[in-house]
This record gives sequence, C-alpha cells and structure tokens, in this order.
Amino acid sequence: MILFPAIDLVGGRVVRLANGERSRMDVYSDDPAAVAEEFRDAGASWVHVVDLSATLEEDEAARAANDAAIRAICVVDGISVDAGGGVRSMGAVERLAGLGVRRIAIGTALVRDPSFAAEAAREFSELVVADVAARAGEVRVNGWREGASLSADELVARLADLGYRHLVFTDVARDGMRCGIDADAYRHVAGVAGFPVVASGGIASLDDLRALADLGPDVVEGAITGRALYEGSFSLADALAVSGSRGA
Repeated sequence: MILFPAIDLVGGRVVRLANGERSRMDVYSDDPAAVAEEFRDAGASWVHVVDLSATLEEDEAARAANDAAIRAICVVDGISVDAGGGVRSMGAVERLAGLGVRRIAIGTALVRDPSFAAEAAREFSELVVADVAARAGEVRVNGWREGASLSADELVARLADLGYRHLVFTDVARDGMRCGIDADAYRHVAGVAGFPVVASGGIASLDDLRALADLGPDVVEGAITGRALYEGSFSLADALAVSGSRGA
C-alpha cells in the first residue's frame, strides 16, 4: 500500500483543515519543501499535495505562492508528487504537469464538466486520477462546500467509462478529525469502481493503516495521512512500515 503523507497548501504555507472548512485551519509550516524533505528522509517516496487556494478560489497572490511551493516540492530529490485542487481545465492540468507533478487529481469537474474530465483522461492517461469526496453518501464539490445532489456510488460507477483507473476517495466527515476510518466503506467503493482506491480521511492510528493494508491491493492502492502525522499520533517511519509502502 502506498502511503501519501499530505501537504495541504494555503498561500504557500502547510496547513490542515477540519472537515475541509477554511475557518478551521491550523498552520504547521511556512516551508513546504522542507516538510517534503523531512518526509523523504523518513522513507516516503510520494507526497499528496492539495492546492487549497486554487480550490477555494483565493486571490492571485495566494495561488502564486502555492505554485511556487508545488514547484519547490517537485524538485526535492526522491519525492514524487500527487497533487490536486481546483483542476477544472486542460490549462490547469498542463500547469501542474509543467511544475513537475506526477499524478494530478480531478474532482469537481467529474460532476460539473464530465466532458473535460473525459478529455483529460484521454489526453493524459495515467497522469490524472479521479478525486471523489462524499459526506453521508452524497458527493461534495467546489472545495467540499456544496452538495452535488448525486450519490457517491453513482459518480464512482461512472469513472471507468470516463477513462479513470485511479481514485482518491475522501470521507469528508472524517477528514482532519483523527476519528478513525471506515474500512468497509473503502471496500464498497472499490467494488463499485472496479479498481482499488486511495483512502483519505480520518486516519488516527497505526491500526487504521493496518486495517487498510489488510484489505489488500485489489481494494486499497494507498492511503493519505495528514493531521495525525503532523500532531504526532505516529511517526512516518512507523506508518510506512505498517503500510508496507511501495512506489506507485
């Protein structure tokens, strides 16, 4: 199972939000590249970066600061970058690819602009991944601020037809809360998708990572961990060991 330590960015700073709410933000570092280097030194080969300033449609200065941070993370030796946030056009995909991102997550556009989402999958193939977030079974879009009036199962079932073979699935109610994961939910989502998922949201302990790894590679491709790591619930080295982390 690939372990993706998370670097969420607002205005070039490393942050975490609770339940995706901008008003509930904790700042952990002003040097995202240094954080990536620490993750690399602990044994990580991937990081998961979220451009929250793009997602939340913040001002140009904040977005430019995040672009600079992503570029700096991408040039850290030994680290590959999986990134997303506000990717709603071919230009956005090309921008992130140009910064050096190895996997680019597309979320809101899966619902709001499926033609673009399908075009991106055709054009960029394995470079793009689907990013689905849900609360109580309903898809959330636009930085999780809006409901899509669409069930998660319905959207996930469409992904293969849109050309996607990789999926990050986030349980919004658990994200940033360190409340534990629902392993059965990821088993269900992988069954609906027809391919394994990257689990995101709620990881609180090494036991959560063990539970995900125990589901096997046909169910869980990887797991994203953020707040629990930053707040010392476990070390990254121990998390990697429990996950049996491997390259993508």
